Amino acid sequence: MNDTDAISRLQAARERGAAARPRVGGFPCLTEHGNAVVQGEPLVTGFAVAPPFARAGLIAALRADQSGETTFREFVRGRWAAGIVRYDVDTAARTCTYYGADGASYTEDYPAVVLP
Repeated sequence: MNDTDAISRLQAARERGAAARPRVGGFPCLTEHGNAVVQGEPLVTGFAVAPPFARAGLIAALRADQSGETTFREFVRGRWAAGIVRYDVDTAARTCTYYGADGASYTEDYPAVVLP
């Protein structure tokens, strides 16, 4: 598989996933067909101090997103404001662990989803 094919498949999968994503409580669904990266609009440029980890702020951002009250971009900003600098998704365990710069973390469990 070539790089162009991987990017095309990723774009198509994002479009299908966004179309199938429930407005409330859902993630886009993607497929794995090679290596590709999507760089969104940066939250900061240059040097910046990472906000401190704020568990309550993260949970508030998660609940607002899960209830359909925010856009994905707003959710990303909310995570950043809560001090989240990275996250790991375990699709088998259906968890996402969010990490602050100091190593503090919060793990969110997600229910199984059946696509139409």
